[in-house]
Order: sequence, then structure tokens, then C-alpha cells
Amino acid sequence: MPVYEFRCGNCGERVEMLVRSFEEQEFPCPFCKGNSLKRVMSAFAYHRSEGDRLAGLDTHRPHDADYYRDDRNIGLWAKKRMKELGFDPGKEFDGVIEKTREKVADELGG
Repeated sequence: MPVYEFRCGNCGERVEMLVRSFEEQEFPCPFCKGNSLKRVMSAFAYHRSEGDRLAGLDTHRPHDADYYRDDRNIGLWAKKRMKELGFDPGKEFDGVIEKTREKVADELGG
């Protein structure tokens, strides 16, 4: 049972709906109750590996708090900077970063 995204032609709201069959069906808009829902292309995500994120990270540019909302970025700057200075942080450092990420997630309720 796929989840499809629709936009209402009357009120413009977007809504995701679980559709139980592949046949075209008409659904009322849950916001305005109109019958003008049209299926739209949903957004998709592209997964970037840690290596990709490290390669694109500029250690000379400051990052704001939004950057660290993605907990995968915690420790990334330090790891990249160590490599730039010729120091291999090793697997032990990865463990420290992972524990820090878990602690932050717990504190934020994630």
C-alpha cells in the first residue's frame, strides 16, 4: 500500500494519503472537503556518505546551529581538520564521536 502525495486544487494544501489500491480514486481534501486532489511528485532524499560530507566540508567556514541539527555532522569538522593536519583520528575517535551523537540525541529526546 503506497503513500502518495496530493495537492488540493481548491485550497492548495498538500496531503499524504495511504492508498489501498493502484486504481485511480477520488478522495476529498481533508482541509476543505473539496474533490480537487491531484497527485504530485513527492520530494525524495539523497543519502550522502560520511566520505561525501567530509569531502564537501570547508573547515575554514563557520557553521551555525542548524548545521548540527543533523547529528551526523557532530564531530565531522574535527575529523576533517585532523586529516588536513596529517593526523589519523582512527577508529577510537569514531567511537567517541558516536557516543557523543547518542548523548546529544538522548538529551534532545531523539
